[in-house]
This record gives sequence, C-alpha cells and structure tokens, in this order.
Amino acid sequence: MYRLFAIPTLIINVSIILLPALLTVVLAFYRWDGISNPTFIGFENFEKLWGDRIFWKALKNNVIWTALFLTFPIAIGLIAASLLMLVRRGRTFFQVVYFLPMIIATVITARIWQGMIYNPQSGIVAMLNRYGYDVRDPLSQTSTALYGVAAADLWHWWGFMAVIFFAAMRQVSQEQIESARIEGANYFQLMRWVMIPAIMPTIALMMVMTVIWSFLVFDFIFIMTQGGPAFTSEVLSTMAYRKAFYELGVGYAAATALVISLFGLTAAFFYIRLQNREDAE
Repeated sequence: MYRLFAIPTLIINVSIILLPALLTVVLAFYRWDGISNPTFIGFENFEKLWGDRIFWKALKNNVIWTALFLTFPIAIGLIAASLLMLVRRGRTFFQVVYFLPMIIATVITARIWQGMIYNPQSGIVAMLNRYGYDVRDPLSQTSTALYGVAAADLWHWWGFMAVIFFAAMRQVSQEQIESARIEGANYFQLMRWVMIPAIMPTIALMMVMTVIWSFLVFDFIFIMTQGGPAFTSEVLSTMAYRKAFYELGVGYAAATALVISLFGLTAAFFYIRLQNREDAE
C-alpha cells in the first residue's frame, strides 16, 4: 500500500529526467538541426568530437576548473570550519555570512564581479590602474579569462563548503575530542588526527559533488565570458549550448552532453565504491 505513494515521484522522474536523458542518447547518433527530420549517422558525431580542437580545449578547461575547485574551496572551507569550532559566541552570524554568497543569484554575483571588480573603467581594476598599478581585466585576456571566472565562482562556493564541514565537525564525538585534549593534542593535531578523519565521508562526498558540478559548470562562464576570448574559457557545457542553439547542431551537442555525463557517472561510481568499502570494513 505504501508503495503507491512513490508512484507520483516515479512518474515525475521518468517524465522530466529519464525520458529526456534517453532522448539525448538517441540524438547523439543523429544529425539534426532542430527543425528538419533527423538523419541517422551512427558514431559520426563522436568521431567529429575526437578531432575537434575546441572540444579538447573545453575538456582541458573543465579539468583545470575541477582541479581548482577540488583544492581552494575545500581547503578554505576546512580552515574556516575549524576556526568556527573555536568560536563560542556568534557562530550563527559567521555561518550566515559564509553562506550568503550561495543565496545570491548567479547572474547578480557575476555582474558584481564584472562591474565592481574587473571593470577597467569603474571597478577595482580601474582604481588600481589610477594608483599606478598595471592591472588588466582578466576576462579580456586569453591567459587569465578562465581563472577570472573561477575566482568569482570560488567566492560563491567556499562558504557553502565551510558551513557543510562545520556541521559535520559538530557531529564528531565529544569523547574523542576530550580524549585527544587530555593526551595533550594541540589545535592542529586535533584537526589532523581527530576532526578531519572523522568527517572524511563528508569531505569525500563534497569532492565527488565538486567533480560533478565542475563538469556541469555553465552559468558563471556563460554570463561573464560566453567561453571567450578565443575559446580560452570554453567548457563542455558552453560548447554544447553553442553547438545546439547557435550552430543548430543538436546531435553534436547531445554527443558532447554524453561526454559530460560520463565524467559525472565516473565520479559517482568511485564514490559508491568507496562507500561500499567503508561499509564492509
């Protein structure tokens, strides 16, 4: 009887997730402009991907983006969360401040960084230039565009990590913490040998989610650079969007989307394997 309550959710998931996903898999083997009748071409879209230098540049940018977000926000989040453990009063205030960037709309955050920081006429970049520093808008440089966008997203992301890690640290057994202190552990030893190992499942989960979200990144890049200049900030999702809606290559975009999904599935697979191994132990 209780299984009947799961049917509406199942119908919704099949309708808006499973069916579109299956349709994407099918379209990856067709040539289609979104208007005329699709033409079956087998693996031609994937062969074109293999020889597309923009695809390899976008994939490289996704890997760089993933590496950035697997290091800086996680490290900053762990440091901020550990410092919050030392705070006795005002913890809620700091958590709200850390989490605030997450509740600001992406487009607003991107425009703030574009207009108030990177703008060469009115932003912090302009102010530094007026004081004699030779600073350029990173979004306009081929060598720094990707990192300029990543900086805005890092500011938006690390506070969320801090709040998640802090919540996990608060669940650590007080007996473990007190035992370590009695044995003479200082703050850094307590974090290194007690707190971080205790919250390692949470860290592993956030790392997996970071990999998945890094290969799905679209909003900040599309708003701030649209993949430019000269495709130096292009990632797989913006490439798929451009191919589908600008160049009307829906099948090619579907093949690109399958590559994105492959990385997400790989990350999820390793996380499940890790969890099963921990459960077995």
